[in-house]
Amino acid sequence: MSLLPVAEAQARLLDSAAPIHRVESVPLDMAEGRVLAKDLTARLTQPPFDASAMDGYALRFDDAAMPGSELQVIGASAAGHAFDGSVGKGEAVRIFTGAPVPTGADSVLLQEDAVRLDGDRIKTSYPLRKGQHIRPRGQDFLEGEAVLSTGTVMDFSRLTVAAAMNHPALDVYRRPLVAILATGDELVAPGNEPGPSQIIASNTFGIAALARNAGAHVLDLGIVADDSDEITAAIGRAQVAKADIIVTLGGASVGDHDLVQATMISAGMKLDFWRIAMRPGKPLMVGSLGDIHVLGLPGNPVSSLVCGLLFLEPLIRKLASLPVIKREGIARAAVPFAANDQRQDYVRATLTKAADGGWLAEPFSKQDSSMMKVFSRADCLVVRPPHAPQLDIGSPTPVIVLRPDLLG
Repeated sequence: MSLLPVAEAQARLLDSAAPIHRVESVPLDMAEGRVLAKDLTARLTQPPFDASAMDGYALRFDDAAMPGSELQVIGASAAGHAFDGSVGKGEAVRIFTGAPVPTGADSVLLQEDAVRLDGDRIKTSYPLRKGQHIRPRGQDFLEGEAVLSTGTVMDFSRLTVAAAMNHPALDVYRRPLVAILATGDELVAPGNEPGPSQIIASNTFGIAALARNAGAHVLDLGIVADDSDEITAAIGRAQVAKADIIVTLGGASVGDHDLVQATMISAGMKLDFWRIAMRPGKPLMVGSLGDIHVLGLPGNPVSSLVCGLLFLEPLIRKLASLPVIKREGIARAAVPFAANDQRQDYVRATLTKAADGGWLAEPFSKQDSSMMKVFSRADCLVVRPPHAPQLDIGSPTPVIVLRPDLLG
């Protein structure tokens, strides 16, 4: 099988995916980042009454249109404690922000625009505008109004309005479940003492974090030895859990000790493609096991994470009905880049601001796909297409930003 271009591989993967529209109800305080499965309508009107927007005096415009008007203060209206009565000719009610406007009043005079006189009387010192400083009933929303639509991603402002509409729980689309399986006799979990031929398993933690940040739940299937029966058993656990995606880490190539692909096929996986024209990350495997998407990531940590960014993150977000995270940007080369071969390169680099406000990308001198320390310090991946010519200093180049907040 020839190497598949990255863009074609991404398109084939995403074309095979459809959003998960199974619905679940979650408490409001657990709904951040979730996607509404139906329109959210108001269960009440907000504000439920004409309310004062300021501290001052509720009165009739006709009694206080011009400065120098004198009025009798007949009571007070505070938030949660409405004035029990009505405002008549020549009368005013002391009122506070958020309090109901009394019957008969049609305007609120700011407290600093009133001079207090003896005998609970005030005199206006500033012209009044009819209706000023009153929030009319229903100004925000009306009972039965559809305020948030299906597909809305709940964030801090939308959670606030959902609460104000009196919704203690929300119907949202279920998050995708990603089952992660690390394979290899050489792997031991962090905290253990590795043997003479062993290393610490690290990929699971980065891929799990990437999956959660993309909007998924994660099931860690653990570390499985290079044994077909153990791999088959782990696949079965993912199927029982009704995983939407199985991610394997390592062992997806076709060497003597690479058993994942053959075992997955024996378990019923339909192989779509593997081996991508990219560096790092060539031995990527994509297939399906019934309704489960299968993504076999390379064992090298950096290769695994780069493939996770390019393939797993967009797959999860499509299944979750979430918008794509914008990672693409343009930077200028801080140093020359050599001409490229037939594979698309993803070069680990740092970003610095140029004097004109643009970004400068400077690659690390070492690009080995096993070097996690370098990758942890990188701000971006400089994208070098197949057969790209030499890139001179100052030339623009596409980048994938690893921390999107850098884009501003």
